[in-house]
Amino acid sequence: MDAIQAIINGKEISAEPGMTILQAAKANGIHIPTLCDHPAVSPFGACRICLVEAEKNPKLLPACTTPLTPGMVVFTNTPKVIEARKAVLELILVRHPLDCFSCPSNGKCELQDVAYELGIKESRYADPGDTNTAHVYEDANPFYVRDLNKCILCGRCVRACEEHAQYHAIDFQGRGIKTSIQPPVGSPIEDSDCVFCGQCVQVCPVGALSEKTSLGMGRPWDIEKVKTVCSYCGVGCEVEINVNRKTGKIANVTTNYSSPTALNKGRSCVKGRFAWQFVNSEDRLTTPLIREGDTFRKASWDEALSLVAEKLGSIRQEHGGDALGFFSSARCTNEENYLMQRLAREVMGTNNVDHCAHL
Repeated sequence: MDAIQAIINGKEISAEPGMTILQAAKANGIHIPTLCDHPAVSPFGACRICLVEAEKNPKLLPACTTPLTPGMVVFTNTPKVIEARKAVLELILVRHPLDCFSCPSNGKCELQDVAYELGIKESRYADPGDTNTAHVYEDANPFYVRDLNKCILCGRCVRACEEHAQYHAIDFQGRGIKTSIQPPVGSPIEDSDCVFCGQCVQVCPVGALSEKTSLGMGRPWDIEKVKTVCSYCGVGCEVEINVNRKTGKIANVTTNYSSPTALNKGRSCVKGRFAWQFVNSEDRLTTPLIREGDTFRKASWDEALSLVAEKLGSIRQEHGGDALGFFSSARCTNEENYLMQRLAREVMGTNNVDHCAHL
């Protein structure tokens, strides 16, 4: 099909058929703020921050759910649009706590970014006592914490659970001002079909959901992201290691839903996303050890590898290859495990090869 030709802010743009106004704007480098939209999930139209004005249309349109049509003329920053966005944002802020300094999302909060962009410091619609404090801060879960007082009901977490994790562990519960994101009525999250994959935490735009494992490990501006492959199994999921520049230690593990090289498309299991503490463990060996009597002494890699090669060779020569066994690890790469079994079978002549995962 032919590309759609349209005009946004006086700029002639070309877009693929089926694109929304928001998608077309992003593809052409035009910024439209939003809170409920995310590349990982389907459009929802919940927050109304992305309202735009279209020629010959009397109403403002949500850019995230409105298809771009041929010849459409769109304006994203008219006074009418800006005033509407400010009003919508102030309505969101009526009940949202403004304790940004202590919030784990400070510096990466999308609500904070939009408020800064629109010049909003507080809500003119808020009355004393409107700030949401009814929800209990939940930190019993070992992987993440939930502060639903900060939830803006964008629905990202619900859609991520349905579309990526393919579960239905959470949904909108209640009506009106009492609406919240919860597991099925009467069930704690630990008793639902949640597998703690962390998809919901990753897409949350505010501080309603945050990784428990990363609390206190570094602020967003201290973090450098390094792309790598998860070492837990053979799928090869792409993850981003968040390294604190000051300490040199891992502060968090996240994924990139927009990465063209990620076969997992931003998905990750509970182990890949949350079980990275072994890297910084004080019990982890950082140098080879050689047993001498009942004690161990530190050795160089050259000395240790020479000793291993010598002992393996002598055992094979005296007792044959089947006197040896090779045990590999799920925390090694597929390539390393492949080389280990080649060493066992081709060099040492044994099929005594095992692996800790038994997947």
